[in-house]
Amino acid sequence: MTIDSATALCFGAHAGNDPSYAHYHDTEWGRPVHDETAVFERICLESFQVGLSWRTILNKREAFREVFLGFDPARVARFTDDDVERLLGDPRIVRNRGKIRATITAARIVDQMHADGQSLAEFLWSYQPAVHVRPTVESRASSSVESSQAAAELRKRGFRFVGPVNVYASMQACGLVNDHVIGCVIGDQIERLGSPR
Repeated sequence: MTIDSATALCFGAHAGNDPSYAHYHDTEWGRPVHDETAVFERICLESFQVGLSWRTILNKREAFREVFLGFDPARVARFTDDDVERLLGDPRIVRNRGKIRATITAARIVDQMHADGQSLAEFLWSYQPAVHVRPTVESRASSSVESSQAAAELRKRGFRFVGPVNVYASMQACGLVNDHVIGCVIGDQIERLGSPR
């Protein structure tokens, strides 16, 4: 698979000629995600992406899934200092102590949310904008009022490496907003499916 014009429209130079970008663009990005584990994974991966390219994370995603046990919050919440050291020794992932610890902390927070009858997916989706207009190449946003509010609440709950920009990226990845640019055929397909609420 080679990168197509729709992928280039939405991801531009970030995509290069990487077929993994084309696959991600065509099959995942912007499509509604409500599954709890999948939402947790996307928030964690966006946190790992801070300061790096998404290509780096995308190409390491299967290794991340393996070492973080499918991003099952209940299982990751039980990780110990030994697990942190194990992960720091694994060259297949981003070996950043702060981000690894932040993921474990986030899992513990989500595990407690579950014990309290709450859902991370429902939390994130509660910040879906009431109105969203698909952007042009020139008008693409990197954050929003809603992503700023969600990031502030996540930080208040104890999450780290969550700011308005990477929370907005999580919102894009989970389909809270359809940010496929105007003219992208995949964005048109998602739009025809109707509101992802």
